[in-house]
Amino acid sequence: MKRKGKLHLLELGLVALLIITSCLCHGNTAQASPVSSNGRLQVKGAQIVNKEGKPFVIKGVSTHGLSWYPQYVQKSAFQSLKKQGVNTIRLALYTEEYNGYCNSGKENQKKLEQLIDTGVREATSLGMYVIIDWHILSDGNPLTHKKEAKNFFKKIAKKYNSYTNVLYEICNEPNGDGGSWKNIKSYANAVIKSIRSVNKKAIIIVGTPTWSQDVDVAAGNPLKGSNIAYAFHFYASTHKDDLRNKLEGAVKGGLPVIVSEFGLSEASGNGTLDLKEANKWNKLLNRYKLGRVCWSLSNKDESSALLKPSCQKTGGWKQSDFSKAGKWLFKVY
Repeated sequence: MKRKGKLHLLELGLVALLIITSCLCHGNTAQASPVSSNGRLQVKGAQIVNKEGKPFVIKGVSTHGLSWYPQYVQKSAFQSLKKQGVNTIRLALYTEEYNGYCNSGKENQKKLEQLIDTGVREATSLGMYVIIDWHILSDGNPLTHKKEAKNFFKKIAKKYNSYTNVLYEICNEPNGDGGSWKNIKSYANAVIKSIRSVNKKAIIIVGTPTWSQDVDVAAGNPLKGSNIAYAFHFYASTHKDDLRNKLEGAVKGGLPVIVSEFGLSEASGNGTLDLKEANKWNKLLNRYKLGRVCWSLSNKDESSALLKPSCQKTGGWKQSDFSKAGKWLFKVY
């Protein structure tokens, strides 16, 4: 009888251990991050997919210019966004505007690179994806800073070569006469070669003409290579059916597209918000499982900012801290 009693206690102990193990496993599953669940993203046909080849929808938020709003590049901010359904952070590195990477000297370049490093490391610690964005704007022709871009992306790609969660956006919004597809292709081929010399697998996002709207032009003459996606940008109050038709045509034609920047405002980033048009855009993006990144994480006094101008917090936000655009975004995310 005593032996049976001991065995019974042993059996109870084993059962308890199994229950504890099961609870721990379920706890880990509940806490699984976007990156731990999906691994390295890749381009397959016209789709961005996860490690298992299943469509993955990037739901991102873009910083404003890193030189202007550096205070949001930290863990508390990213953690708060993650709780709102965000799985990707876009780090917008302006090239020419105030304290841009290409016009502010070596000392500021180092500061910006350190800020990018903070962003990458903090997002990685939370299991989120990161897009490092070479944010050309006033320098509409990407060839203007081709040399700097090649050096920058080779350095960055080498630094984060072992990271499975980093994507590279190599020319935000080509525009004007110099932002032709011919120039973009020439630039992209050089920069992609520079990245691929050290990193063979990361997704590279290439801007398209007319502030990354002419994806139809790219669809007619795409770049050669793997894991290349094409940027499309819209602002709901300005861009409507004609641009939706352009996007849908390119995607149906097999072009892998990511909406690496969008807003609910006018194209200026300010002015009227159009929620009706934003809902139409959201419906289209969901239909084709297209990744999207919203502009912008800041309390700037403009309608596209996701925080109210009065909000001084850099994380731990409540609904009352979000702007009208922010409330809409986190509801649909």
